[in-house]
Amino acid sequence: MKGLVMRSTGMWYDVCLEDGTIRICRVRGKLRLEGYKETNPIAVGDYVDVEPENEEGVITSIHERKNHILRQSVKKTAHAHVLAANIDQAVLVVTLSKPRTSTGFIDRFLVTAESYDIPQVLIFNKIDLLSADEQDHQHNLISIYEKIGVPCVSLSALKGSVDAATEILKNKTSLIAGHSGVGKSTLLNKLSASIQQDVGDISDFSEKGKHTTTFAEMFRIDEHTFVIDTPGIKEWGLIGMNPEELSDNFPEMRKLRSECKFGYRCLHFQEPKCAVKDAVERGEIALSRYESYLSMLVGEDNRK
Repeated sequence: MKGLVMRSTGMWYDVCLEDGTIRICRVRGKLRLEGYKETNPIAVGDYVDVEPENEEGVITSIHERKNHILRQSVKKTAHAHVLAANIDQAVLVVTLSKPRTSTGFIDRFLVTAESYDIPQVLIFNKIDLLSADEQDHQHNLISIYEKIGVPCVSLSALKGSVDAATEILKNKTSLIAGHSGVGKSTLLNKLSASIQQDVGDISDFSEKGKHTTTFAEMFRIDEHTFVIDTPGIKEWGLIGMNPEELSDNFPEMRKLRSECKFGYRCLHFQEPKCAVKDAVERGEIALSRYESYLSMLVGEDNRK
C-alpha cells in the first residue's frame, strides 16, 4: 500500500496510509533512491510503498521525488541530509525584533530553495513589537523581496490573525523554517488545533551549539494542505554550488548575466563591464542582496 512519510526519527517512520491511518514503519534493508548519496534514505514528504508487519510496517520502496531540499549533515560534515521531499514552497518565518533575522540569513534561505527550484515565501511575524524605525525597515525589506517575486506576509501569530498565512499555505505542501524565537511554533499551533508544538525552545542565538532534533515533521492542516516543520536550519548551506552557479539563484542577477562582458563566466565581483554591478550602482539591485551574494561567493558567514 502507498503512504506519505510524516515523521522520521532516523530508524522509524510515521507513515500516513491511503486510508488515513498512521503506521509506524521501518526500512527494509539498505533502501536507497538511485542516484542519491545522502545520509538518510527516506525523508519527510516521501511517498513510499508499505507492507504490513504485525502492528507495524515495512517500507519496501520509495517513489520518485519531484524535488527535495538538503542541509549539511550534523554528524557527518562532509555529507548532506535530505531535509524534506516533494515540496511546493519553502516558507521562512522572519522577525526584525526579539530576535532579529538578518538579511544574510534570509538571502541564504532564498538561495538554497531557489537552487532546488522551490518557490519561496517570507512571513514577517511579531509586527506588534516593531518600533517605527523597524516598521520602516520591514516595509523596505518587503519591497525588495516582492520585487524579485517572493510573496511576503505580515502578521502577529501571538496576538493577531493568521488568516494571511492560512491563505498562502492553502492546498500546498509547505516547508516552514525559522530561527528559534521567531514564533514558528506559535504560528503552527494556530494553523490547526491538531498541531501542538512546544513553544519557547532555547534560542539558537544564545545556544549556538545546541540542537533539539535533526528531523523534520509534517502536519496535515486539511485534505490538501500540509506543513513541514524544520528545526535546526542553521546547518543549511550552499551544498554542491560552485561560484559560477551562485548568481543563477538570485533572480535579479540571473536575468542580467548574458549582458556581462564575460557572460556566464562573470562572478560579478572584480570583472569589468559587469551588468550586475552596474545595476547595483543604479539601485536596480538592492545593495543588501549584492552584499549577501558577495559573502556567499567568498565563503563568509553573514547570517548573524
